[in-house]
Amino acid sequence: MSSAPTNARVSGLAVSGRRLSVVALALLAACSTPGSFSYRAPAPTDAFLQPEGSSGYTEKPGWATRKFSVAAANPLATDAGYQVLKAGGSAVDAAIAVQMVLTLVEPQSSGIGGGAFLLHFNGRDVEAFDGRETAPAAATERLFIGADDKPIGFREAVNGGRSVGTPGAVRMLEMAHRQYGKLPWARLFEPAIALAENGFKISPRLFTLLVPAEHLKSDPSARAYFYDSAGQPWPVGHVLKNPELAAVLRRIAADGSKALLEGEMADAIVDKVRNHPSNPGALALSDLAAYQAKKREPICTDYRATGKDYRVCGMPPPSSGAIAVAQILGMLSTTGATALPLENSIPGADWLHLYTEASRLAYADRAQFLGDPDFVPAPTGGWMALLEPRYLASRASLIGERSMKTAAPGRPGGTVTSFAPMPDQYESGTSHISIIDPYGNAIAMTTTIEGFWGSGLMVNRGKGLPGGFLLNNELTDFSFVPADATGAPIANRVQGGKRPRSAMAPTLVFDKATGQLVLTTGSPGGAVIIHYTAKTLYATLNWGMNVQQAINLPNFGSLNGPTLLEEKRFPATTIQALQARGHDVREQDLTSGLQGIQRTATGFFGGADPRREGVVMGD
Repeated sequence: MSSAPTNARVSGLAVSGRRLSVVALALLAACSTPGSFSYRAPAPTDAFLQPEGSSGYTEKPGWATRKFSVAAANPLATDAGYQVLKAGGSAVDAAIAVQMVLTLVEPQSSGIGGGAFLLHFNGRDVEAFDGRETAPAAATERLFIGADDKPIGFREAVNGGRSVGTPGAVRMLEMAHRQYGKLPWARLFEPAIALAENGFKISPRLFTLLVPAEHLKSDPSARAYFYDSAGQPWPVGHVLKNPELAAVLRRIAADGSKALLEGEMADAIVDKVRNHPSNPGALALSDLAAYQAKKREPICTDYRATGKDYRVCGMPPPSSGAIAVAQILGMLSTTGATALPLENSIPGADWLHLYTEASRLAYADRAQFLGDPDFVPAPTGGWMALLEPRYLASRASLIGERSMKTAAPGRPGGTVTSFAPMPDQYESGTSHISIIDPYGNAIAMTTTIEGFWGSGLMVNRGKGLPGGFLLNNELTDFSFVPADATGAPIANRVQGGKRPRSAMAPTLVFDKATGQLVLTTGSPGGAVIIHYTAKTLYATLNWGMNVQQAINLPNFGSLNGPTLLEEKRFPATTIQALQARGHDVREQDLTSGLQGIQRTATGFFGGADPRREGVVMGD
């Protein structure tokens, strides 16, 4: 993979299409004039209850369309985006509608109380919208250090106000809508408001994740909303209504992001955070009012596969996703990986060895160098130094016949850094949305409240009322320790106003020769997002798979430690061959939530992860 200048301009995108039917969804809006959108809630049938828990697996066919396509993590959210596109809305319009519905139906993963990264293609240019949360101005690098001068436990840090950053998703979407919206802002909230007022059926996945979420019961609003009087989660199929969220969304629909970040709702957020009985945080009204979404220069690199040149674009820091994905693909290009065939339709031990060794090298650089660019200088003055072909080739030359187990960071451009590598730390949560509209626009948006159920704090208009929305625990994406044993600072340490490093990797791929969009994809999954996204890119571009086949492949990777393999998806011979090369193999659930849409000769083909409950819709 070669690093090209970070000019994100590509040539125009032409689209065509035909109507799509998805899992017996009888839908929808007949209007097609921008501005005339009128939402119709789908009939509450069991078609929306797909049996997928945290490690479930339900085969999905992939979905072919001609004019436009939307892929999201829940059928109701996908349907909202579909109706917006059908009514003449843009990809950004559809993303807003999808996000608001996800706040309601997938509250454990994303919502208006969190942040997001949006990668947008307007038919010519790629733009990166940063809605990442920020640390309170009063936060210090000792935020997660206890009275004994040691970092506190992860769960102790998460539950309560200490972990809450300033939510950025709504203000970022508002920024994108000002530039690319076609339908009125307020109309895009109608699906979520209608579903919140009239109710939606609890899905198997939502129920499965509520069962172990005991910490939610300590929040009066969350307990009253998610659980019955006996403290049991509402069962699958129970119709759950959230009038408190509907009221908040109405205010945002009428007054924009200031309705969330100023006034009564801002007071409620700050009160919830600062007055938590056991773990208060430092978030202030001034933090909310001052929050700014940002447009950043995307990370775009050239990649050659099967004799064809592509341009792969992703989010720059504070996301580490695009850089780590590009490093892995770039290093693999200098090895013999491309000559290795699949074994029984999945990656074999030889290929997995090369991939996971490249991963160790990429994650070592991630821990050493990456952080909020407003606080952390890039090596040699630019992030592309980490993607320079000679640098990647030199890193790949470290890959031998046996696993290095743990890699050391490199020295891009001969740089000497004063930062210390960040220690390993848990990362989780998130949702992904991919959309292509009929106008030549496309988005890849990854959105998060960090861990499952965020901070566990539910906010609404009054204390103790059931329902509302959950606040993020995004500050736990910072390093808990600010420095190493020698006192050298860690790039991703806590600092007031800083954005925590992320692994989110929304990605757009283009044919370099024509500039046409080839693929939009991304995934939730914490630190393993990088591997889920890289797997999908490699399988579609190198192995010729369609996006659904690529998503279906078993997951794998390394975070610069053990070699991780999706449980019960690889044969014993593969595991033994890796162990013989010195790999410490760990089989575990690797629950990706990939969504993707690729261009085909007749339009588009979309895929949704069989491990979760997403679907694709379009015409």
